[in-house]
Amino acid sequence: MTFQRARSEEQREIRRRAILDAATAMLDEMPVAELSLNELSRRVGLAKSNVLRYFESREAVLLELLDDFLQSWLAELENELAAGIERGAAPETRATQLAEILSRSLASRPVLCDLFGAQGGVLEHNVSVEVVKQHKRASLARLETMSALVRRHLPELADDAQLFCLMCLVSAGALSSYVPPPASLLAAYAEEPALAVLHLELREALRISFTSALLGVLPRG
Repeated sequence: MTFQRARSEEQREIRRRAILDAATAMLDEMPVAELSLNELSRRVGLAKSNVLRYFESREAVLLELLDDFLQSWLAELENELAAGIERGAAPETRATQLAEILSRSLASRPVLCDLFGAQGGVLEHNVSVEVVKQHKRASLARLETMSALVRRHLPELADDAQLFCLMCLVSAGALSSYVPPPASLLAAYAEEPALAVLHLELREALRISFTSALLGVLPRG
């Protein structure tokens, strides 16, 4: 792909979108940690210096993708929750259904989980104060959207819904770093199965985490 010099705002937006699309394609092939600005520049057909005209760093690209992916996920999650949570059921039942849907939905989006995992320790570094402020504004808005969805189906959580949602996203990022296990670990499990006693698939690990958190904060009758 080769671009001419962008001379209008529309052309600049096309360049930005091309960079984001190329980064998205790369994340289908590699973890966040391996995505480099040099390779991104090569794939999008722009010099590295030109990519930096649109995004101040690799981390700025990934922060914008995180917001894009989160927005898309929340739109789908709304439908998943509406279809999967039984209106009028006991709070414990709805909490269990909510945990199952959240764990299934997040586990099916490994790139989003990988981005969550890199957010605090990597992506919010090497960016300007203005980029961080924009990112945090967007993140807080997405968190409120998620909290509202959760409260719609489990109003008993009340003000605890926001903290629960934040912990969901943090847990998804942290637990996804163990998936898939490296080849050396799988070999160790094969040779000594007892070592795998605490090994869980991501979906199951998230389900246990979310269920425990929800049942722990629900008000007691």
